[in-house]
Amino acid sequence: MVLMAFPEVEELKELIRPVTDARGLDIEAVRTVKAGKKSQVVVALAADEAPTLDQLEEVSGELSELFDAAEAAGTVNFGAGYTLEVTTPGVDLPLTQPRHWRRNRGRRVKLGGDIYRVGPLDDAEENVALISPAAKKSDEPGVRVAPISDVSGAVVEIEFNAAPEAEVELSNMSFADVEGRAEQSGAEAEVRKDDK
Repeated sequence: MVLMAFPEVEELKELIRPVTDARGLDIEAVRTVKAGKKSQVVVALAADEAPTLDQLEEVSGELSELFDAAEAAGTVNFGAGYTLEVTTPGVDLPLTQPRHWRRNRGRRVKLGGDIYRVGPLDDAEENVALISPAAKKSDEPGVRVAPISDVSGAVVEIEFNAAPEAEVELSNMSFADVEGRAEQSGAEAEVRKDDK
């Protein structure tokens, strides 16, 4: 029997996909580390409702059995042994997919050098409303609608204080309502610019 080389990340994703799909989980990342006699496989999973520790433990058991069976069948080879870690991706995962933006609605994100609060997505999940903080307490927050493809890579910012009510209110509105606000504030900005 000829054993395959250490499995590539894409091979592992395809191997575990039936398990994660059956549980409604998305594979956010798979990372392998070859470390001498013991390799490490890290699988990061997410869902619209974050998986609980119990769910992650159950999936870990299923994946461990799956990997052991695949090794016994000779379809994968982790070397002398491996450690499996099943986790969630954490806040440092860049927002690149519509599901990332949807799951972080209402949270604060950093995009380039700017800070926004994530608002709603349109029905096609191609555009997201971004709410910028008010410059002064007396000002209203700004609203911008952007294609997700143009804002890919934003990262969630940890907040230690309560979010401003006006930003939270906008992030909870429907996309159509927020889009209307964005168009209105854009028109007002044009008028102010023309007045100068």
